[in-house]
Amino acid sequence: METRELRYFVAVAEELHFGRAAERLGIAQPPLSRAIQQLERRLGVTLLDRTNRTIALTEPGRVLLHEGRAALDAVAAADRRTRRAARTEPSLVLATKAGATSELLAKLLDAYAAEPGAVAVDVELCAPGEQERLLRDGRADVALLHLPFDSTAGFDTEELRTEGQVAVLPAGHLLSIRTHLRMADVDALDLPLPRWPRADGTYPDGPGPEVHDQVQLLQLIALGRTAAVLPETCRSHLRDDLTTVPVLDAPPVTTVIAWPPHSRSQPLATLIRTATAL
Repeated sequence: METRELRYFVAVAEELHFGRAAERLGIAQPPLSRAIQQLERRLGVTLLDRTNRTIALTEPGRVLLHEGRAALDAVAAADRRTRRAARTEPSLVLATKAGATSELLAKLLDAYAAEPGAVAVDVELCAPGEQERLLRDGRADVALLHLPFDSTAGFDTEELRTEGQVAVLPAGHLLSIRTHLRMADVDALDLPLPRWPRADGTYPDGPGPEVHDQVQLLQLIALGRTAAVLPETCRSHLRDDLTTVPVLDAPPVTTVIAWPPHSRSQPLATLIRTATAL
């Protein structure tokens, strides 16, 4: 398969509409349709179920969409990392979720800066889940990810810290006087839980507000519009109008540092060694 064919197929599979996919790709619709048909003939499978009104992915089509995205990310990553390696001033790009692991990140950057051969570190603050995407497509060299929420498949990782979770509530909420909660208590709250965006940018259905970062989330909690369950280190930067209660049966959150397994960057190796030493 050619990269061009994969780009064409992924666009059609994501749009489920040849016209929109062609517009997105900047090409005419007929050559796009011919390219997909040629790809199906060569693979010997049907990738799309077509009717006069709708397009749907077949099971082979769903597999190729997943694999195609990964392949295109790998090509994009190779391009970006090769160009970055040619810079006269070397640097590293570290992706992390905005509002999370801020204390750990500050300690890591300070400790790394004191290491011999340290280079500049550009920090990308991401929406939840975006740091994994940046690492996969080469926009980041290394990332701080959080299990069980982020996927580390295909990365090398080192665990840095494991912590419990707390319910973040408006100050004065009835449950704020409790010494602990359980997830059943959280589910029964009079406040709806927030809705985070999926990988494709859409939001799941539900009564809770749509949120895109932790700063917005904490503002909405303070206003009494929602509540959330977050890692317990969030307590270090909470506002006075918020309170926390430990949630005993919430899954523990493990922060890991992740990087591409084929990386041969000495500055990156030093950063990882510094992180694990902390």
